[in-house]
Amino acid sequence: MLITIAPGVRLFVDIEGPGLVPDGPRLREKPTLLLLHGGPGYDHSGFKPAFSRLADIAQIVYVDHRGHGRSDRRPPEEWTLDTFADDVVRLCDALGIVKPIVLGQSFGGFVAQRYIARHPAHPAKVILSSTSPHMGLARKLAMFEQLGGPEARRVAEAFWTMPNEATWAEYNRVCRRHYNTVQPANDDGHRRIIFNEPILFASAGGEQQTMNLLPGLARAQCPVLVMAGMQDPVCPIDDAKDIAAALPPQWLRFAAFAKSGHGAWRDEPEAAFALLRDFILTPAD
Repeated sequence: MLITIAPGVRLFVDIEGPGLVPDGPRLREKPTLLLLHGGPGYDHSGFKPAFSRLADIAQIVYVDHRGHGRSDRRPPEEWTLDTFADDVVRLCDALGIVKPIVLGQSFGGFVAQRYIARHPAHPAKVILSSTSPHMGLARKLAMFEQLGGPEARRVAEAFWTMPNEATWAEYNRVCRRHYNTVQPANDDGHRRIIFNEPILFASAGGEQQTMNLLPGLARAQCPVLVMAGMQDPVCPIDDAKDIAAALPPQWLRFAAFAKSGHGAWRDEPEAAFALLRDFILTPAD
């Protein structure tokens, strides 16, 4: 469904499971898990069907960021982390969601970090999955070389220093296979994506080059789970450690997955989803 969050701005939203479930003589309210997808330029489809396994403990809200996927196309001046972060609040206001649990994967984690900085009192909890607080190009290139040799390093450097159609095509051919330690059995997941390529190039070649999300993390006022794969080339483990060090220690929960790349829930799903279930169900106070 398309939800109007501001004049002329509609986001695509899909909701899995009821928010109120029968529990003896009453209806019990489940927490809302709001999923912010990666990219930029991608859509929410990468979360499906994996996150359905959490639908018994949370109402799951899938959303395509402004200008992404099935959401309305918007002008480039709106393709900013501040706008995407504020859209989390706008969407929750439109849907009547109070105190969501917000999970940001990769680029969605950039958005979630800005959301923490700009709206620290809004979430009940935040999950930062396989994400970075800055470009950290040297770390990326070192990991790509470790996993794919000199060619992977060269191609990654070409794309991240000059994002365009040509460097992206080479990056997809050479580097993307190193994102995860477990490769999908088929390419159906990739085919399902509605990809808005201009947003990728605008963000990767613009805001991502200079962003520093670390100072805003000190404003966190709720539990924050940082999940990272030790084999992740694009958001390396040391980036996650930077995030963890910047968060107030009383709110931090950190988990590193030795056999995972970009998204532990993809590569080590049993361990990752067990951790997510525990984090969702543990009282915030």
